Amino acid sequence: MSTPESPRIHAPDFPPDAEWFNVARPLSLRALRGKVVLLDFWTYGCINCMHVIPDLQRLARKYRDELVVIGVHSAKFTNERKSENLRRILVRYGIEHPVVNDGDFRIWRSYGPRAWPTQVLIDPEGYVVGTASGEGNAEAFDQAIAAVVHVFDEQGLIDRQPLPVSLERERIRTQALAFPGKVLADETTGRLFVADTNHHRVLVCTFDGTVTDVIGGGGIGNAVLEPGLLDGAFDAARFAGPQGMAFDAASGILYIADTLNHAVRAADLNTRVVSTVAGTGRQAGWGAEGGAARERSLNSPWDLALDDSLLFVAMAGSHQLWVIDLVRGLAFPYAGSGREARVDGPADEAAFAQPSGLARVGRELAVADSESNIVRLVSLPPVNEVRTLAGGDLFEFGHRDGRGDDARFQHPLGITASNGHLLVADTYNHRIRTVDPSTGEVRTLAGDGDEGLLDGDLLSARFYEPGGISATGSTVFVADTNNHAVRRIDLRTGRVDTLSIDLPAV
Repeated sequence: MSTPESPRIHAPDFPPDAEWFNVARPLSLRALRGKVVLLDFWTYGCINCMHVIPDLQRLARKYRDELVVIGVHSAKFTNERKSENLRRILVRYGIEHPVVNDGDFRIWRSYGPRAWPTQVLIDPEGYVVGTASGEGNAEAFDQAIAAVVHVFDEQGLIDRQPLPVSLERERIRTQALAFPGKVLADETTGRLFVADTNHHRVLVCTFDGTVTDVIGGGGIGNAVLEPGLLDGAFDAARFAGPQGMAFDAASGILYIADTLNHAVRAADLNTRVVSTVAGTGRQAGWGAEGGAARERSLNSPWDLALDDSLLFVAMAGSHQLWVIDLVRGLAFPYAGSGREARVDGPADEAAFAQPSGLARVGRELAVADSESNIVRLVSLPPVNEVRTLAGGDLFEFGHRDGRGDDARFQHPLGITASNGHLLVADTYNHRIRTVDPSTGEVRTLAGDGDEGLLDGDLLSARFYEPGGISATGSTVFVADTNNHAVRRIDLRTGRVDTLSIDLPAV
């Protein structure tokens, strides 16, 4: 934060032709004189940017009459620059403050941030009074905003008139599903589990889409659908943005990555009761260590994989893999130093970048390492080694088939094993890809690369940011997130269709 002795820096205004969201008309700093303004430079696939959103929402509520939070979306990925994709993510993340699309980085260059996220505080006269990068700055900004409001209120320079809004959620309609993040097909029991992420529940279905049970969110006949962290019977339990799952068919227990609650939950399909396996409901800070699972804070668990009594967790928020010992009730880091990077080697020295998908393949874990745009392989105990199978790096992304480092992905979130190959939900390329785990050869299986909902032949079908994938026999199920749908790929016929989820829309 700047001091009273620091020279005053006038905040650059927004380009007049910039595209805005959640507001009735384009904004300018000149028109916002009298308001305290907090700029948030972000990109929507970044887990650290996701973590800042609740802080921004709390500040906006606390200072609703004096503060205007503005998201400056300076996209990392090509896919994130598109207006319709940004509009959908605002609804998905529940963002209701004004957002400007800075896809050409004009605003970014005028302010000079070096990392996502970065926040800049501007006083009611249009001068920069503070800036900070990363997570964990909410308290400092709270104090700074209070001080700025106090000083300018004494001078009668605070404008408390409400800002006209036009929320994007009024333009996006969900269906029976709302931004489903993951799917899990279990051939043994014939069940398909669907993480109905923005409805904060998990659906238990048959392979044809008939819903047989609902875990959380109030049950089939109840439209409560509110997030929360509550154990108990299926219709009473609450989740917040659930993502990946792992199923123990022998015990009938479905393990669920309860992502926004920073917890791992267990749903017993026999007793129809949900319990918490790990996590406190609070986000862990950097460098969190292991211990009793129920007493350990986790950091955005995104996917799960089961190996006997060990439950592996793709801990996207800390750029690590963790493991939960289900017998001893312990949770601890398994691979990754916590540094955000592509580094292979011994598990404790390796580095990941937002791992978001897990799959068992022999005695290894396949990892969709989303921000690094790569597929990794991690040896299970006792070897504990990490190696990159295919893909680029943090800023080396795109769509290219090929072998190993020659291949390119764009923010892949999902991965599964099928018939000796890995299938990858290449999320920002709107495609499904195959990877040969023995050679690292990458090929495109389905999707023409354009956003949309189109069934048909494999390479002419269209997906929209698919986030999850699971396979059984010759059928592949895809959580087609932005289409609010589950898609089905028949590997025998080479056709894609859309599963009809038999649940009334809410």
